[in-house]
Amino acid sequence: MAKLSGDPGDPRVARTRRDVIRASAASLLEEGWGATTHAEVARRAGYSKATIYAHWPTPVDLMRDAIAQICEDTTHPPTSGNLREDLHVALSALALTLSEGRYDRLMAGVIERAGHDEGARDLRDRLYETATTGVRGILAAHLRPDDVGPCLAMLVGAVLVRATYEGEAVPPAFITDIIDRALDRIELETER
Repeated sequence: MAKLSGDPGDPRVARTRRDVIRASAASLLEEGWGATTHAEVARRAGYSKATIYAHWPTPVDLMRDAIAQICEDTTHPPTSGNLREDLHVALSALALTLSEGRYDRLMAGVIERAGHDEGARDLRDRLYETATTGVRGILAAHLRPDDVGPCLAMLVGAVLVRATYEGEAVPPAFITDIIDRALDRIELETER
């Protein structure tokens, strides 16, 4: 994360940092990577562009701290211990986040840059890890370690494709169906 010069205990430094990072995160979620410029963040945060550039010299520096904030603010629903119910709740929460359109704009900017920018690849990985932590934890508590990754990809992938690429609602029946299909497949593999 970028460091602001000056005394880290100085409340003005902490306030500036907080304001700039919050403004960056809000812009990134509302408008996407391309619109989250130093000028836009300065406007939203109420600071000069010079202040923003001095402490976050590149767009990736600004995005890194914004995405760290977004990841820190992410919460996952509590679990009950029932595999299917917990998956349903977690996947429904993911579907709701995707239906709001904010996360797909965020991911689109990161994915676009990840092919040629190592910093963007790190951000992509952090976002994926954060978005899937709840589902991954549920699966890890109930499945063999070798089954967690493939099942995670099937479940999260199905919700992601339905909500983002197809632009369709992700109703409870759809989530129940993909959970049943993924878990039935694992049960078949376990029986062999």
